[in-house]
Amino acid sequence: MKKPRILVTSAKNALRYVMRHFCEPGVTEYPEKTDTYAVISIQDTYGGGFGFELKKNKYCKDVLTLYFDDIEEPEHGLRLISFPQAIAIVKFIKAHAEDVDTLLIHCFAGVSRSRAVGVFAREVLDIPTTDEDDYNEYVYAILKKVWKELNRNS
Repeated sequence: MKKPRILVTSAKNALRYVMRHFCEPGVTEYPEKTDTYAVISIQDTYGGGFGFELKKNKYCKDVLTLYFDDIEEPEHGLRLISFPQAIAIVKFIKAHAEDVDTLLIHCFAGVSRSRAVGVFAREVLDIPTTDEDDYNEYVYAILKKVWKELNRNS
């Protein structure tokens, strides 16, 4: 079974990764990278996100864009990950477990929300984990809970 590489990164580095799959007409004939990928884009709710949304294309097979904040308990004006969002993440990971080369997961800094999703993805896809031990524990716990619920009902 083919398993994707799990790439957890910042919004800035996610854009760099995506742009390496782009070739400017008339300037370059082939892009630098031609692997396939799917993106989980986690954006902040305040300010309406990061000002960009990635789209499917020849190399990007799917994009899941979600808006929730980097918090582990309710805070006024900020939004925790919701159960529907966690369900969407779990289903997205399952849907792309074998059909892309890379699962690109990003949030603003690439160290808390996206890292929690990356740790979860590696666990459920049976991919060796890295030394990532500092992540948003609430996001991780919700994903684990949803995973158990979905597997119990299937």
